[in-house]
Amino acid sequence: MPSSEITACLRGDRRAQRALYERYKGRMFALCLRYAGSPTEAEDICQEGFLRLFRDLAQYDGRGPFEGWMRKIFVHTALQHLEKQRRRIPTESIDGIDIPDDSEFPSLDDAPPAERLLALLQQLPPGFRAVFNLYVLEGYTHAEIADILSISVGTSKSQLLRAKAHLRRLLEKSLAE
Repeated sequence: MPSSEITACLRGDRRAQRALYERYKGRMFALCLRYAGSPTEAEDICQEGFLRLFRDLAQYDGRGPFEGWMRKIFVHTALQHLEKQRRRIPTESIDGIDIPDDSEFPSLDDAPPAERLLALLQQLPPGFRAVFNLYVLEGYTHAEIADILSISVGTSKSQLLRAKAHLRRLLEKSLAE
């Protein structure tokens, strides 16, 4: 995004803010949808993300792509939303247990259409969904995920393994229907 448009947004120019919103709403909503349990929940997360974006826009220093900076805001917003849910749904800690990678997970190349896959992701429990998204789709390491979610590395690995198994069952059930 050109710095002149960011400057206009910082001045409170509603047209510039609307243009920024229109330019990125689809991509940010798709990101939120991966973390949310429903489209309505994703809309709430997305709205909160844009509020935070406009509130914190002055912190963007121009180094690196604007969309990358923006994605971080939306991922953190989604994770904070999931943190509220996680407090209600505890995760099981398995510190010290080495969990092997699950190499038999089906390739996403053979996956059903994107909408169907997204619907299956939304059926994952919040903890599974958060770790799966951060590891598989955002590219974070287990150590980074553990730090972000305030869980142990072992719990992150366990949640990913369980998310993959749960998603596999959902895929198999979906394909059998």
